[in-house]
Amino acid sequence: QNHIMAERNVLLKNVKHPFLVGLHYSFQTSEKLYFVLDYVNGGELFFHLQRERCFREPRARFYAAEVASAIGYLHSLNIIYRDLKPENILLDCQGHIVLTDFGLCKEGMEQEETTSTFCGTPEYLAPEVLKKQPYDRTVDWWCLGAVLYEMLFGLPPFYSRDVSQMYDNILHKPLQIQGTKTVAACDILQGLLHKDQKRRLGAKTDFLEIKNHVFFSPINWDDLYHKRITPPFNPNVAGPADLRHFDPEFTQEAISASITHTPDLAASSSSASDAFLGFSYAPTEEDI
Repeated sequence: QNHIMAERNVLLKNVKHPFLVGLHYSFQTSEKLYFVLDYVNGGELFFHLQRERCFREPRARFYAAEVASAIGYLHSLNIIYRDLKPENILLDCQGHIVLTDFGLCKEGMEQEETTSTFCGTPEYLAPEVLKKQPYDRTVDWWCLGAVLYEMLFGLPPFYSRDVSQMYDNILHKPLQIQGTKTVAACDILQGLLHKDQKRRLGAKTDFLEIKNHVFFSPINWDDLYHKRITPPFNPNVAGPADLRHFDPEFTQEAISASITHTPDLAASSSSASDAFLGFSYAPTEEDI
């Protein structure tokens, strides 16, 4: 219940940021909760990574910059994201990223505040989360480093099929950067993936520190925010019905019973509202 309401609250704050999925409506029946979100059909970053294995540095930098802009905006609202991974990063029809899935977000996180809930996805967990220590906003910058590493090398930085071994790698194994990457790329990865959260890139001035890193020097952040930079990859979707960038596993799923099958909408809404009071949302005329 807390995760659902957190997602709804965060979605309502996202309407003014270009790289966060927007909420149009939310409503409920006696059995289900519904979010009506932006339709984004350029595919998951995960899908494109699986298909291409890894990206060249300029493309990885572009995606990392748009993700960092979105995370920085959430931090400015005192929200930490906590579940950054390629499956939660979508591409729109032009190739810009859209961050989605806010179920693990934590609200009310001031600059110096910490929390200690163990949550996230194994490959991208920061050391302090694994140790069940208090952690702060820098967990998101660790995750950005892990995603950037995966974009450049094809696997998360401390990956192992054995989860317990992977956790041990995250806690103790030095970061290994192989191949011919630029000095700037190596430096930002070492900064974002620093095991000590107090010495991690972003620990001092948050997003500002990320923006000012030499790795992002080719990026004009104002142009990036206003989508004036042409994405390095265009999904070339033919229209809303073009599903080529989605895994058939999802597009061929059976659609379960919808709201039209609810026998008594008034009664069901009443009972559901008791559990999820304030969940339903419709925009005002000014917002439309």
